Formats: sequence, C-alpha cells, structure tokens
Amino acid sequence: MEEETMLVLSRQRDESIIIGDNIVITIVDIRGDKVRLGIQAPTEIPVHRQEVYDAIQRENNALKESGEHRPPSDNPISYHEE
Repeated sequence: MEEETMLVLSRQRDESIIIGDNIVITIVDIRGDKVRLGIQAPTEIPVHRQEVYDAIQRENNALKESGEHRPPSDNPISYHEE
C-alpha cells in the first residue's frame, strides 16, 4: 500500500486552496478554534464531514452484510452543514 503524506498549509480568511482543476476550498471565517470552510466541487463528487462519511460507510457495510441495497443519495453535498 502506498504511503500517504499530508500537505499542511497556512491560509487566512478569504484565501483558497485548489485541489485538482475543479475543487476550491475557501476559508470563510475563523472564530476562536473553529474555521468555517466553503467548498466548491462538482455535484458528482461527494463532500462530507469525516463523522458523516464514517456513519455512511458503517451503514453501507451493514447493508452489504445484510444483503440489502440502497440507491446512492441524489445530493451528496450538504450546503448548510454546521
């Protein structure tokens, strides 16, 4: 398995990071120890908070084990997630 590395960047409010050609992450606000991010990505690329992604994976694994099938979500991006 290939070892992954982490790129660590410093950004200020209203500055962005570009991933590939079509994902833009912008620092929207910084309050104390919380940073608010704005994420622009094509709708076919799911974007989730880590804990939401983990819950989806657990549910998908449970469905696989039970033999059930659930169609993927029509809108994987939540624009108002806090």
